[in-house]
Amino acid sequence: MNLKRIAWMSAATVLVAAALASCGKQEEAKVEKVASEVKKDAVADAKAAEGAAKELEAREIAVDAYMYAYPLVTMEITRRVETNVEKPEGSKAPMGQFARLRNYPAVDDHTVTAPNADTLYTTAWLDVSKEPWIVSIPDMKGRYFLFPMLDAWTNVFQVPGKRTTGTRAQKYAITGPGWSGTLPAGVTEYKSPTGLVWIISRTYCTGTPEDYKAVHALQDQMSVVPLSAYGKPYTPPPPAKVDAAIDMKTAPRDQVNAMDGASYFKLFAELLKTNPPAAEDAPMVAKLAKIGIVPGQDFDASKLDPAVAKGIAAAPKPGQEKIANLKEAIVAGDAKLENGWMYFAKTGLYGTSYRDRALITWYGLGANRPQDAVYPFSEGPEVIKKFSGANKYVAHFNKGEMPPANAFWSITMYDKDYFFVPNPINRYTVSSRSKFKANPDGSIDVYIQKDSPGKDKEANWLPAPADAFVLMMRLYWPSEKAPSLLDDTWKPPEVKEVS
Repeated sequence: MNLKRIAWMSAATVLVAAALASCGKQEEAKVEKVASEVKKDAVADAKAAEGAAKELEAREIAVDAYMYAYPLVTMEITRRVETNVEKPEGSKAPMGQFARLRNYPAVDDHTVTAPNADTLYTTAWLDVSKEPWIVSIPDMKGRYFLFPMLDAWTNVFQVPGKRTTGTRAQKYAITGPGWSGTLPAGVTEYKSPTGLVWIISRTYCTGTPEDYKAVHALQDQMSVVPLSAYGKPYTPPPPAKVDAAIDMKTAPRDQVNAMDGASYFKLFAELLKTNPPAAEDAPMVAKLAKIGIVPGQDFDASKLDPAVAKGIAAAPKPGQEKIANLKEAIVAGDAKLENGWMYFAKTGLYGTSYRDRALITWYGLGANRPQDAVYPFSEGPEVIKKFSGANKYVAHFNKGEMPPANAFWSITMYDKDYFFVPNPINRYTVSSRSKFKANPDGSIDVYIQKDSPGKDKEANWLPAPADAFVLMMRLYWPSEKAPSLLDDTWKPPEVKEVS
């Protein structure tokens, strides 16, 4: 082999080796690129999974937090609407002043749903975070009344009244969290767990002109003044201008339900500053901290991890669905269903039963303790069958089995929207003061229908509308001894359809 051939072969070998090396580097670069992309995708997938998990956890916590906060937020929106006036008028009054309702609502008055024709209300919103307020109740002269005092979480923390303290003249100082000081002689201290207090007093009234006059005189003697003005001539200071930004037309509950998650929890955090959680709420407070809500501090959703913010934004709808679920309430024993009548068994004092507390806020804000009042209601003789004025119904009470109440009871007729029903005899309720006509065996039948059951039965007639309607029974100071609604030894009677 000559030198030329050897040189050519060596050059070829070098070229092949170089080509192979070049291919190897290209393949290696491709492999590295793919590996890098796979790694990036894996990191992105891991971050996405982590974000999704964080969002899900935040959403679950926020749903529970939404339910926990619902009474406090609803109370505040209600307070804004009820106090956004220059002077007391109807059911509204500025902070620190009584609103005195003078009559049962007129049949065409659709301001308040489920109005009653049994009691007159005297209500007030108080801020006891700065100083105590002193409430004076006159001698009620044996008349039934109750003066429930609600904290900002809707707990009835005290309830003076005929059942608990009698009907003599009484004076109470409502003190806020952390207050200490000296009170005037003859004044009993009631400690409010929160800075906001709502008084919703009810005084029994028969509705006659004479009784209206007597109750009005008692209402006029009820007073509320700050401790610093007690014993001195006191004129409430003029309130700030009516706030045009407050929605006075939309129902407070609807306003709350329309709030987005960030706004809802921002308001909640602000309210926590003067209305602190209870000591037993510590586990919930720890959960709140995971989504940026800390009592005493502002809340700003824009400063949260985006995944947490998304979880909070998604909370209102499932939170509302969880609150309003009556089936769950029945299963849990917070609501009862008997003979077509539903009523809430645990009201006024809730402890850590947050779902029950939110449920009552949703369906009946301001509910009393069951020892003071229970309100069974019925939309039909069966769960799936609703009442209709096209049919006739009878509620039958055996002798001695009328609703057992120490104060009074009533059954009120409402249309499908929970308002009074116009009728030819202007009767919207039958009650313990009705003069019923008994059957020969001493039992009583209440006739529930659109048209008169006949002159001989009209004393027992509760007029109904032409279409759908709702019945609500009220038992004030229900008997605690058998037969009793409180221990299920008495149950509301079936309302049966008859031909």
